[in-house]
Amino acid sequence: MRTSLLLIAMLASASAAAAQATLSIPLKIGTTDSVLSQTYACGDEKAFAVQYVNTGANALAILPIDGEERLFVNVVSASGAKYVSGAHVWWTKGDTATLENELTQGSLQECKSQDAAP
Repeated sequence: MRTSLLLIAMLASASAAAAQATLSIPLKIGTTDSVLSQTYACGDEKAFAVQYVNTGANALAILPIDGEERLFVNVVSASGAKYVSGAHVWWTKGDTATLENELTQGSLQECKSQDAAP
């Protein structure tokens, strides 16, 4: 019993420490690389910013999903730019995009850029 309580206490403190951990991914930004921000709105929902990071072989998008920032990685697509984070798919083409949770039926959202075209 005493060993079990000690083990539970150790696990609880370890999970609290893990919750405070952060991760930093250093990416060199060269003259041909970019970090851009684009604002989108999906239906009647509040507009949100998407950060695009393009460095050499790395193409990433950072989106707010369920109240937290999620890192999406670029994957092969037939048209446009497709980014994936777990079951979520962010697919852009021109000034439109779609956001979908592939595990949730009917979750596809049509989104439109709110920023003026350059």
